[in-house]
Amino acid sequence: MFRRFFHHIKEGFYGFGRHIGMALSSASAVMITLILIGLFIVLTLNLYAMTSSIEDSITLSALVKDETSLTEEELQSQIEAISGVDYVEYHTKDEEFDYYLDTYNDPDLRSFYETYRDDNPFKNAFIVYARSGEDIQTIKTALEAIDDIDEVYDGGDNTYTLVEILDNVRIAGGTLVAALCILAIYLIYNTIKITIASRSDEIWIMRNVGAKNGYVRAPFLVEGIIIGFIGAIIPMLVIVLGYIYLYSTSGGSLFGAFSLIYPYPFIFYVALTLLGIGVVVGFFGSYISVFKYLRLRR
Repeated sequence: MFRRFFHHIKEGFYGFGRHIGMALSSASAVMITLILIGLFIVLTLNLYAMTSSIEDSITLSALVKDETSLTEEELQSQIEAISGVDYVEYHTKDEEFDYYLDTYNDPDLRSFYETYRDDNPFKNAFIVYARSGEDIQTIKTALEAIDDIDEVYDGGDNTYTLVEILDNVRIAGGTLVAALCILAIYLIYNTIKITIASRSDEIWIMRNVGAKNGYVRAPFLVEGIIIGFIGAIIPMLVIVLGYIYLYSTSGGSLFGAFSLIYPYPFIFYVALTLLGIGVVVGFFGSYISVFKYLRLRR
């Protein structure tokens, strides 16, 4: 078994060396594709982290009725039991008044509004944090169903528009990565198909002497894996070194507002992912090509 295994590996390297021009051409095309995949993976994961951070900052404010008969702890327990609620903060009406005053930098305005403290118009409130932006509408409906809650503020239509945009950004990033992986498989498929065509007589002789499909297929699968592996080396270096350089020069943030994911070990996981993608698409590109050829030559 081991002898056959090493034989297939040797034949795979032999095929790669014999058709090194086409193989390197395909590896170069895969390299460019994997660089794009790597860029989109890094971009998508950072966007996901950024959008998750923005979603985490979206809150609902549930104002408590003045005539409530429930204690703070009882109301908080009801709110925390709502599906999708991450955690809850309780603010007294005085804390809400102070928060409002802090929005003004002008000391004269602060002094003017301070005169209304004794007739504080604010209400006690629960600040509700959702696990996901998609849960906000459900949580709002559940909060409004609680008798002792007077009003619920969720930021209006802009909040739901923002959540929808963030979801679309994540979906678009994932779709682009998937599309580029399919492109890489197609490139390797074409290269192996050309290689098979140039060795059709050799394959036919092997079939005539009784070689099984698995024996014929194995060297080409190894060759496809080699192409994918070689095509992944430079993208790994480009993505790792490029991201570390970007993080260090930008101080860990873009435009001073969006924090980047810390490079270690994040970028090495991305590099290993690229290597895995290269090997997998190499294998599947070869498998599809050889499978199609052997099926046609039955």
